Amino acid sequence: MMNLYEIARYLEAHDNYEILTHAYPDGDTLGSGFALCLALQQTGKKARVITTGVPSKFVYLKDGVSEQSFDAQTIISTDVAADSLLGSNTEKYVGRIDICIDHHGSNSLTAKHKFVDKYAAANCEIIYKLLQRMGVKITKEIANCLYTGISTDTGCFRYTNTTAETMRVAASLMDFGCDTAYINKAMFETKSREKIQLEHAVYDTISYCAGGRCAVIYTTLDMVKRLGIGDDEMEGLASIPRQIEGVLIGITMREKEDGFFKISVRTNGDINASDFCAQFGGGGHPAAAGCTIEGDLDSVKARLVEAAERFL
Repeated sequence: MMNLYEIARYLEAHDNYEILTHAYPDGDTLGSGFALCLALQQTGKKARVITTGVPSKFVYLKDGVSEQSFDAQTIISTDVAADSLLGSNTEKYVGRIDICIDHHGSNSLTAKHKFVDKYAAANCEIIYKLLQRMGVKITKEIANCLYTGISTDTGCFRYTNTTAETMRVAASLMDFGCDTAYINKAMFETKSREKIQLEHAVYDTISYCAGGRCAVIYTTLDMVKRLGIGDDEMEGLASIPRQIEGVLIGITMREKEDGFFKISVRTNGDINASDFCAQFGGGGHPAAAGCTIEGDLDSVKARLVEAAERFL
């Protein structure tokens, strides 16, 4: 595994970068990707971010990024824990990734070189330290990208993955001009009317098992279509079941096209979400993990309930 100094020297020696983010992109993968892209462009390199889409609330992360045309020579992934998480880009990029930078202890991505720090609260923490070793100037735009990833992956510093180092990095980003007030409001205090309707519908799906220690919620394609909801409105739903008093395992089921469900698991106490999801070929962090399961609503839910009761 490369260390950050070695990655910095590698980036200095190469050019024409494509930076990969994971499917259903969140603040950490996008913040990591665009911060690194801005840093590389600052050093005179050609770089672009490859993503399956940028939700509207994250468009400010592209501020200052130059659109560049070039033939890719070096492929980097940011916050991508497994080949399958490349989504529609899987076939094109699997086996071609030169450097993987990630903070998931369960990382299984195929890459020539890796740097994985499972103790980092967010991948943007790692990117911040990498940029220091690259000697780039942390601009306001880069600081906004990094703060977005750190704040969203820690639930605005409320989750157990938040460390003293996390807070020190965030404070440093404020010194570099990060617009924390704008980002905090956009990420944690602003909801569309459609999002409110979706949350109302989701609360009606809550069910319990394992003596109330597990709560399950779900969204279906019919619900999403009826409410006119886009992917960018789905973020944050996974925190709902974990907020319920007495719940140790909160499971969110999200129906996708092609007959499968995207599962998000959030846990309390010493219950390991990554170990739970590993039963279904997934993984992630101790308190937040995910997987995918094929089947219809009833069959997938039954499998998850059985697994939760056994796990607890």
